[in-house]
Amino acid sequence: MIRQIPNILSFARIVLSIALLTVQPLGNVFYLIYVICGASDILDGYMARRMGTGSKAGARLDTVADIIMAGILFVRLYPFLKLPTAIIGWILSIGAIRIASIIAVALKHKTFAMLHTYSNKFAGMLLFLIPFFLDFPTNIWMYAVCGAASLSAIEELLIQLGSAKLEPDRKSIFHRL
Repeated sequence: MIRQIPNILSFARIVLSIALLTVQPLGNVFYLIYVICGASDILDGYMARRMGTGSKAGARLDTVADIIMAGILFVRLYPFLKLPTAIIGWILSIGAIRIASIIAVALKHKTFAMLHTYSNKFAGMLLFLIPFFLDFPTNIWMYAVCGAASLSAIEELLIQLGSAKLEPDRKSIFHRL
């Protein structure tokens, strides 16, 4: 049972992300659930590495939990963001690059995987901070987030296209396993 704690944390993130659909956006309960989701995202991978229980299935579950959480947050926070058309287009472009990377992995390696690069972690951290910075000028914050997300998406696509084998734990385009 202890060996399953990282996967339980990832699954809990999925359940708690869905719970965000049932609470008032940006209310106290929303922030409480949101912070727990963020903590589970940090802890699942850390614990899996620390306990030596990392697996392909666990990495996929973590990625699915991240995608579900990001999608739900976009739906819940979109009305508060007041995004200009250019930013919406930029977000769609980032999504297209991510989809291209997923397709590249599926065609080359016959599996589903996303990389755990430093740039993906940095972009994820910036995305996580969005609800806490809604009082900050949204356009400036969104340009920073979209810039980091673009660089991480492009890096991941280039790694996927240029690698002969799947390297889900590759840290950057400049780092080999």
